[in-house]
Amino acid sequence: MFLRDILSSFDTIDVYNFSNQDAIKVEDICFDSRKVTRGSLFVCLKGTNFDGHNFVEEAIKAGAVGIVAGKNLDLKEIPLIVVKDTRKALADICAYFFSCPAKELTIIGITGTKGKTSTTFMLESIFKNAGIKCGVIGTLGIIIDGEVIKTDNTTPESYYIQKYLRVMVNRGIRYVLMEVSSIGLKTHRVDNIFFKIAVFMNFSFDHVGGYEHKSVEEYLECKSLLFSRCKKAIINKDDDKSEYILKKCNCKNVAFFGVDSKDVSLYAYNIELTEKDGEFCTSFHTSGRMDLKVNLKTPGKFNVYNALAAILVSNDLNIAKENILKGLLDFKVKGRMESIKFPEKCKFKVLIDYAHTADSLKSLLSTLKNYNPERIVVIFGAGGNRSKEKRPEMGKVCGSLADFSIITSDNSRFEKTLDIIKDIEEGIKYTN
Repeated sequence: MFLRDILSSFDTIDVYNFSNQDAIKVEDICFDSRKVTRGSLFVCLKGTNFDGHNFVEEAIKAGAVGIVAGKNLDLKEIPLIVVKDTRKALADICAYFFSCPAKELTIIGITGTKGKTSTTFMLESIFKNAGIKCGVIGTLGIIIDGEVIKTDNTTPESYYIQKYLRVMVNRGIRYVLMEVSSIGLKTHRVDNIFFKIAVFMNFSFDHVGGYEHKSVEEYLECKSLLFSRCKKAIINKDDDKSEYILKKCNCKNVAFFGVDSKDVSLYAYNIELTEKDGEFCTSFHTSGRMDLKVNLKTPGKFNVYNALAAILVSNDLNIAKENILKGLLDFKVKGRMESIKFPEKCKFKVLIDYAHTADSLKSLLSTLKNYNPERIVVIFGAGGNRSKEKRPEMGKVCGSLADFSIITSDNSRFEKTLDIIKDIEEGIKYTN
């Protein structure tokens, strides 16, 4: 693809060292100077701990044939394209470069502070039972035909989204399940994607501070952006931000689900927590759009909400009742209330869950208490360079609901692990 053609796909402020007659061929798009190959168009992104503008010389030496930057760098050897926002430019360039694959796909976007991953994999299990091939983009990576491409973020950079959406199209996949984070929306990673269905799970304090969001208000506003680019919205009416999300919807087709709210499209009742074959299970009935008796091999009321969202999406796509029920029964996701098998003589159970907020920990531990365990021991930590305010809150929750807490590291990034642990300890002290 020629640079002159790519230039038509995004807004520019100035273009230097280039004439429309120049036949410069672009072989790839790159935003990491370490991965630049000959023929790449290098886009300078600025993050918390790096600035792509500082690595332009390295990109040129590696073979870049053009630079997209947020300022004039006074280059003379290759074309320089100056733009207002390099992240938006990257999204527009990549959509064009990969021939807008989203237009050939049915994409379901799921957002919320909690539940994105579980709901995504409930749907993946339902699709599998219905014989529908689908791709997944989210916390566990990009998944195509069982192949997992590891990514750094829940919602990857636009380059990877567009690149692998094209791979999915080429492999005959027509449905994509995508976890859409607030940061992904804020930083234009899902620009040029129109969602067939957008799902709102819930909202609670998280991702505020550090490089993420300046305030809770900005966090919520960024989440709501998903609902300005969808054909249908599915919303958890029990969440106190549901009305805010509804106001942000550009679509008229809206469905609600709930457990506490009965005037919804799909309502759950008769929720039972059981233990079967050494596993914590949940069952419930639904009324409204579908009358079902649902069984899950995962515990907790929060999974009831996840299942309700998955059922509504599946129903909207005309997936049969038996496929929905079997898919939900088969559902398991690594790291989400994942049960570790031990010999029967061991009188304890081990569950892995990467809950990383106070609300998530509270839901998790409150759920486990409902199964009447003799003792709950929690091993947990908090990520570095993220909201510090949530750390003592996580400590309070564990101090109140667990019998014994072990605080450890959890991806400290650029902070000192002991500093993070001390923040958590402040919350635990209130429960002594």
